[in-house]
Amino acid sequence: MTKGMTRREFLRLSSACPLLISLSGVALAGGKGVNLADGKHIFVTKEAMFYEKLPNERIKCVLCPRECVIGDRERGWCGVRENHKGTYYTLVYGNPCAVHVDPIEKKPFYHFLPASTAFSISTAGCNFNCKYCQNWEISQRRPEQTDNVYLPPEDVVRYARQNGCRSIAYTYAEPTIFYEYMYDTARIGRQRGVRSVVVSAGYINQKPLEQLCETVDAIKIDLKAFRDKFYREICSGQLQPVLNAIKTIKQKGVWLEIVDLVVPTLNDTVEEFHDLASWVMDELGPDVPLHFSRFYPMYQLKSLPPTPMSTLEKAREEAMKVGLRYVYLGNISPTHKANNTYCPNCGKLLIQRMGFFVIKNNVVDGKCKYCGWEIPGVWS
Repeated sequence: MTKGMTRREFLRLSSACPLLISLSGVALAGGKGVNLADGKHIFVTKEAMFYEKLPNERIKCVLCPRECVIGDRERGWCGVRENHKGTYYTLVYGNPCAVHVDPIEKKPFYHFLPASTAFSISTAGCNFNCKYCQNWEISQRRPEQTDNVYLPPEDVVRYARQNGCRSIAYTYAEPTIFYEYMYDTARIGRQRGVRSVVVSAGYINQKPLEQLCETVDAIKIDLKAFRDKFYREICSGQLQPVLNAIKTIKQKGVWLEIVDLVVPTLNDTVEEFHDLASWVMDELGPDVPLHFSRFYPMYQLKSLPPTPMSTLEKAREEAMKVGLRYVYLGNISPTHKANNTYCPNCGKLLIQRMGFFVIKNNVVDGKCKYCGWEIPGVWS
C-alpha cells in the first residue's frame, strides 16, 4: 500500500483488475454469417478493404507493408484474410477471441483519460512474428484455432457503454489485421460517445493509417527497437514503415504514446536508447510519452533473463537527457517513481500510480495544479 492509502482503498482498487466480460446473449462464432473456412467455423461475409484485383483471380493486399500477392483460396501472411475467386475477405470481422475490461493504464496510455476503463477486444492473427510475443497463443493462430464469440461492432459499443468504459481498445494481438472490424466499431463508438484507442506495432501502409486516424482517438505504438536488424531477425518485419507510421499519427493529431520493450542483449545498449530518444525528440517533439518496458522470458525467447532494472533506468535517464519530458518505465515495481507523471516545469508529482491504478491526479483542466504548466494529453 502507498502512504496515505487505506487498506480498504487498496483492496477496492485491487478488485478492479482486468476481467473477462460475461457476454450474456452473445452467440459462439457460428451464430450468424456465411461459412468461408472449414465447415466447423463460420465467419461473417465481409469484403476486405485495401486490396487490388489482379489477373487470374489473384489479389494484392495493400493494407500493410508486406503487400501479399494471393491466389484463389489462399490467405495472406497474417492468416486471417482470404481470396475467394478474386474477392478478398476478412475472416475475423465481428469474431473476437479475447474480450476484457482493462484499466486504460494497462495499454499503457498514461496521458489519455486516466483511471478510466477500456473495453478491450482482439481477434486471432498478426502481421508480425515477434519471438517474445506475450500473446502468441492468439497472435500466432488462425481464427479456426481460437475460441471466438460473435460480437459485431454495434454490440461492442453497447457492451462498452453497459460496462462504463469510456473507450474501446483494439489490442492484445495486432489490430491492423482486423482493420475492418476496428474501423466500423470506432465509427459507431464515436457516434455514441465512446472513444477508440489502438495498441499496435504500427506495421501499416499510409492510406489505411490515414483513414484510421480520422476515426480513432489515440494510438500506442510498440516500437520494438531502433535497429532494422532487430525487426528482421526478431519480428520478421522492417523498421522504416513503423517510423513512417509514427510520424503520420503525430501529424494527424491523434494522441500518441510509444513503448519500447527492452530485451537483454538484443536492443539494450545506451547507444540505441540515445538514438531512439533523439529520433522521438527531433521528429515528434518533447511531449510524446515514451515507455521503456521490462522484458520477461516468453514464447521463443525463454533463454534470456528479465531486463535488469539498472538497464531500464539507464534508458530513462538517456531519454530525459535528450529532452523528453514524459519518460516512464513499465513491468516494474508498482510503486517505482518512474510509474508516475511529474510536472516538467515545477517538478511536482501530478499523477501517482500504483501499477495500473491512479492514486492521485493533480492535472486540472489539462494543466499542472501547482504552476499551471500545460500537460499534453486527453484529460476529459
